[in-house]
Amino acid sequence: MLKKKYIVALAFILIAGCKKAPVNVGPTNQYSSSTYPTTVTQLQTVLVSCYANLRDVGLFGFDLLPRMLGQSTHTLNGNPFSFTSEMAANNLTVGDGGAQETFTALYAGVKNCNVTIYAAGVLLKTNPSVDKTAVNLIIGQAYCLRGWYYMQLECFYGEAYMQAGGVNGDKLGVSLYTEVPQSLAATQVARSPVKDVWALIISDEKQAATLLKGQVWPSTDLARATEWSAKGLLGKAYVYTQDWADAKTTLIDVITNSGKSLMPYSTYRNAFNGANKFNSESLLELYIDPNPQGGYGIYSGVANSATIDGLLWPPVTFGGYNGATPYNGTNNQLQFLGYGGNFYIHDQNILRFGYTLGYNYALVPNPKYNATTGPTYYNQQLIMDPVYHQAALQARTNNTTDPRLYVNALQPRVDSVLFDGIHFALVAENPMSSTYAWSLKKYSPIDFNESANTTVVSDKWDYYLLRLADVYLLYAEASIGSGDNVTGLEYLNKVKRRAYSMPVNSPSAIDYKSLTDATPAANPVSPDPVLGHNPLYYERWAELFNEGTWWFDVCRWKLGDSEAAYYKTAIGIPSPLTFTDSKSYVWPIPLNEMNSNSQAKQNPGY
Repeated sequence: MLKKKYIVALAFILIAGCKKAPVNVGPTNQYSSSTYPTTVTQLQTVLVSCYANLRDVGLFGFDLLPRMLGQSTHTLNGNPFSFTSEMAANNLTVGDGGAQETFTALYAGVKNCNVTIYAAGVLLKTNPSVDKTAVNLIIGQAYCLRGWYYMQLECFYGEAYMQAGGVNGDKLGVSLYTEVPQSLAATQVARSPVKDVWALIISDEKQAATLLKGQVWPSTDLARATEWSAKGLLGKAYVYTQDWADAKTTLIDVITNSGKSLMPYSTYRNAFNGANKFNSESLLELYIDPNPQGGYGIYSGVANSATIDGLLWPPVTFGGYNGATPYNGTNNQLQFLGYGGNFYIHDQNILRFGYTLGYNYALVPNPKYNATTGPTYYNQQLIMDPVYHQAALQARTNNTTDPRLYVNALQPRVDSVLFDGIHFALVAENPMSSTYAWSLKKYSPIDFNESANTTVVSDKWDYYLLRLADVYLLYAEASIGSGDNVTGLEYLNKVKRRAYSMPVNSPSAIDYKSLTDATPAANPVSPDPVLGHNPLYYERWAELFNEGTWWFDVCRWKLGDSEAAYYKTAIGIPSPLTFTDSKSYVWPIPLNEMNSNSQAKQNPGY
């Protein structure tokens, strides 16, 4: 699964046939294309860097989801350390560390893909007997991933999204590198127009789909891109540029012919914490090895080190299972399944999922408390008011709250987790909050303590880069955009039905009846004036919560002002939250890039 082959990414490949003047002699730790690669196996090691780069600290390795997108979208609320304060306020500066990390990591991914494509071309020329089919499969994967990297770059740093009819197409996109620069001058590249960036993304995914057509990977290689990965990303590119006709054609092809299907809810609810990898819904998945060879995740220097986002996301628990430090019945002796107290789910998200019971429950004496034994997790002095506890359970049983709340979040004093893989511990109120204080469940350690052993620290779950539910929602959007509201509504309902354990393809009592029907976000406790009556917006938010896509939707649909008004506050940020339309929808071109690329131009407002 491309999990044990972390090869140092090639910085560049020297052109074959250069004279060996001192300036042209490559360092001993880099390869020359005249000697490497000479086989498909060697070319595979070059390709690995394209996948491995996804684990960079600025991508899925550590910072992008929890510190940057978690704060920008207010998925999370918490410790305003490092660059997260700017992200939470959506008021970045050109020196913002998060924007710099992600920019650098994404371009490293582009470079690795370009190196792979170049090396494949050299191999085809220098070894006429090489297996051309195998080489083309490698090139196809490189194109698929390069398209993904450029899509991320354009969505974060491009000046504007292109709209129907090519509107905004002439605004500044990002700099395009389609081959490995062979000189310093070749690195000085101006930003291309938005329309040219999207044209390259679309071209890359089309080439990938063609080169990967019909390829079915064996069980050991399920993390590799496929024809359907490429077509799914191609369909997303069409939706993001409001090319509704091409989007519909491409996305229905994936839905109909990929062989993929939505997971049943019983599988889906556990598909984000290490179980059910490469399931029926997965189209492109970042494999995470749950057993790294030790070290501190991505900072360990170990070749196959894994991601460590979970260190910032762990649930808060009462640390008093039998035989451990006693829990005294209040809120001390808290334990964390990672770094303690950095983030919890922003309270407004609990309400947006339709939870209406409020947070003011009483703690009452436990009638079963055994004073002789003393306080432990199993023998607590104080418990949640049983009436509230029963109502909270009924909200789940009766689906009066969107069931996806419980896919994404853990409720204090109701949910429990495996503290050490053996003993259960009750989830506690997060000490950073005085209100709902729910902990994150999706992509969070819930059955092991991620920071318990300082020699082995890593996540154990895969990350979805694309899954079928996203494709369904993109197809719904494309249908609505082209005027086919009936089809659009049906695909929104298919996704919703799965969440409520209903048959996906049959009408149900929980279906939306119109594109302005009430959603769970219209709940009376804190009604959302935007998502509360927009099933398309709500379903993308609820279904893909904490998967790295909502920021792009906020920017595409210009929801910044309404999101700031809905979330109201963030820890460490002056209240109320605000959003600057002329600046905040696009991240700055980092200061390092402005200083090193003489052709670079900054985005407006920075």
